Amino acid sequence: MATRTIPRTGERLPVVGVGTWQTFDVGANAPERAELRNVLRLLAEHGGRVIDSSPMYGEAERVVGDLTAELRSRDKFFFATKVWTRGRDAGIRQMEQSFRLMRTERMDLMQVHNLLDLETHLSTMREWQSAGRIRYLGVTHYHSGAYRDLEHLVRTKQFDFAQFNLSMAEREAEERLLPACAASGTAVIVNRPFAGASLFGRVKGRPLPAWAAELGSTSWAQFFLKWILGHPEVTCVIPGTRRVEHMKDNVQAGSGRLPDAALRKRMLDYIQGL
Repeated sequence: MATRTIPRTGERLPVVGVGTWQTFDVGANAPERAELRNVLRLLAEHGGRVIDSSPMYGEAERVVGDLTAELRSRDKFFFATKVWTRGRDAGIRQMEQSFRLMRTERMDLMQVHNLLDLETHLSTMREWQSAGRIRYLGVTHYHSGAYRDLEHLVRTKQFDFAQFNLSMAEREAEERLLPACAASGTAVIVNRPFAGASLFGRVKGRPLPAWAAELGSTSWAQFFLKWILGHPEVTCVIPGTRRVEHMKDNVQAGSGRLPDAALRKRMLDYIQGL
């Protein structure tokens, strides 16, 4: 799998990871756990590392911790989670809980989610980063209405990462936010790469265009993910899944040719013309 550099440190990350919203929210004895274990195994086998979670994703953090412990593979992964509450003490409790649930002594990336009580949590996160408990600091939002605020924050260079949505159906980040990340040396994690499932609905029953073979794309998922990864500012994309066959499909997008600006335009024009 291709890798890209985290600008602040030069560390390289594989370009495809996995998100855990909804997909990893399963109980301790849920039959889905066996499939999820194989999803993570497959991700690692193909060179993927990033697992992104959150305390508001139900049981997802616990499942990530349990399954990576079962696989004895914590060191293979890049753990990312979030803080989403108000107040310093509440933030500390929530982050400590994330460490416990994910069974890790050091979090690779802690992100302030949706800008909630940002300055309060940022102060704590800096302290923990200085103490070696957190490697990277990040900020996230899921809605384009917050992109102006996100742009301002990344330009302050206080954050190593920014996470936000980008897809062929949700392109607002292209206008100012992606360029701001590039200018400030902020790594980018992209969520909602399929705009929920709406992009698949748009192409349902349709074959890939013949020229998709130029990218080595053999599925619509790879087509959509390669369009995102064609943006050089994007460090990693985190499609969520609980199915091995989908994970196998997604990781293939991180290999082979990625589209340049001209080919991205051709891809977008094709989808918009459907």
